[in-house]
Amino acid sequence: MANYKDLIAWQKAMDLVEAIYRITSHLPADERFGLTAQLRRAAVGVPCNIAEGFGRYGRADYLRFLDMALGSINEVETQLLISRRLGFLTEVQIVSPIDSINELQRIIKGLIRSLRGITKDNIRAT
Repeated sequence: MANYKDLIAWQKAMDLVEAIYRITSHLPADERFGLTAQLRRAAVGVPCNIAEGFGRYGRADYLRFLDMALGSINEVETQLLISRRLGFLTEVQIVSPIDSINELQRIIKGLIRSLRGITKDNIRAT
């Protein structure tokens, strides 16, 4: 693969960033420096970490950045759930982003397994 922009994980992460920016526009104004900023920062961190890791020379560095991307995705999901619990967002508003998050988690975990050389057969054998 020639460029990080060719990665499905990066493309889906960019889509998630757009969705998070749209959804956070519905948060209360007094959350501008709270949940809004945190959600946006965590979402932006996902494609940035994927891109930065891709640009590293070693597999270990790439894996570390993919782990960070996965952590950021978990942050975004948690912050969306917090926003729903606090009544800032509805279940309907977060369904699509949560679905995207779940898909992106699977994609990144698959990429991590691939880079580590772990297959389903290897997992069953251990």
